[in-house]
Amino acid sequence: MSPSSSPASVTADPTAYLSDRILNMQESATIAMAKKSRELAAKGIDVINLSFGEPDFQTPQYIKDAAKQALDEGYTFYTPVPGYLDLRQAICDKFQRDNNLTYKPTEIVVSTGAKQSLTNAVLALINPGDEVIIFSPYWVSYAAIVELAEGVAVPIMGSLENDYKVTAAEFAAAITPRTKMVMYSSPCNPTGAVFSREELGAIADVLAQHPGIFALADEIYEYINFTGEHVSLAQFDKVKDQVITVNGFSKGYAMTGWRLGYMAARQEIAAACDKLQGQVTSGTCSIAQRAGLAALQGGRASADEMVTAYHRRRDLVLSLAKDIPGMVTPTPEGAFYVFPNVSAFFGRTTPEGTVINDSGDLALYLLNDAHVSSVGGDSFGAPDCMRFSTAAADEKLAEAFKRIKASLAKLK
Repeated sequence: MSPSSSPASVTADPTAYLSDRILNMQESATIAMAKKSRELAAKGIDVINLSFGEPDFQTPQYIKDAAKQALDEGYTFYTPVPGYLDLRQAICDKFQRDNNLTYKPTEIVVSTGAKQSLTNAVLALINPGDEVIIFSPYWVSYAAIVELAEGVAVPIMGSLENDYKVTAAEFAAAITPRTKMVMYSSPCNPTGAVFSREELGAIADVLAQHPGIFALADEIYEYINFTGEHVSLAQFDKVKDQVITVNGFSKGYAMTGWRLGYMAARQEIAAACDKLQGQVTSGTCSIAQRAGLAALQGGRASADEMVTAYHRRRDLVLSLAKDIPGMVTPTPEGAFYVFPNVSAFFGRTTPEGTVINDSGDLALYLLNDAHVSSVGGDSFGAPDCMRFSTAAADEKLAEAFKRIKASLAKLK
């Protein structure tokens, strides 16, 4: 072994062995803030965590009972890579019932969370240099997943006046000969915006003019929708074969820890994702799948109960946020977040003399001063904004925004 390649020669740089891929990857901002919150809480500080996108409800009991029954029935072996057939059929039934979409079980792939479903789709379709248009503000992992596939993330920002929703004209203007995919969520994380039938129809018209472009539609917040109608892009027949729809159980059924998501796509894309998953994780947890089957068979009653609470909490937080001078907060139509513009606080100084340069600085200030965790908007492609989760008890939310208002008032 030559001196230049010996382990001793790189001890000064402990990351020297790591790949460029991992060194260039950004840590998830939501996970990073949650980690900081836990560190403060471990010191005995009363931190109100509004940074994580996680329901504060327990998984419904009938779903837990199904998991226990699955253990008793011996579901402890490897599962088919794309998921149990009866679960995939139940997902097809769900698409037919809720979305008026027809799929076959062979067009469904069940994964270890919707995040894996998104990653599978991007890795199955994107080559180095391919451009992926991302409607912004966007969920923190979209750009990182595209970059992992060596694609080029192309965020396009919706306007505040349009509740941060990208228009069909803005989408069309961003398309180039290298565009291979467009990614978006509705209801949106982080803004809570919901695309209407008319808006998605116009986007479908643009997509139909470009049969080589695929749409990755993230519908994980489908059930947490306050508009009365959820519209899937795949419902527009002329582009159905271009759409990969991703969904899961974590938000609607309060099953975050179960790690269960799924995608629906044309046969060739589903088969490609099945092939990829077979080399990475294989089939996801057998017990989680049986629980997911029970969730779907149980309908939406438990989800609707939670949505009633989320709607009430949204209205509570909006009233509290709008009482804070300088905080401009659009009304979210779904999900469980508010995403105010906080640029009015940039350039101000904390009592300790630190200048607030951006939303990341503001998030750290609120964590340390108000003991409320949030996430700066730069990680969502919107540096003037901040995301606060409303998935917390009413009294926690009221206390959090009382603290936030007091801390912001200290800035000079």
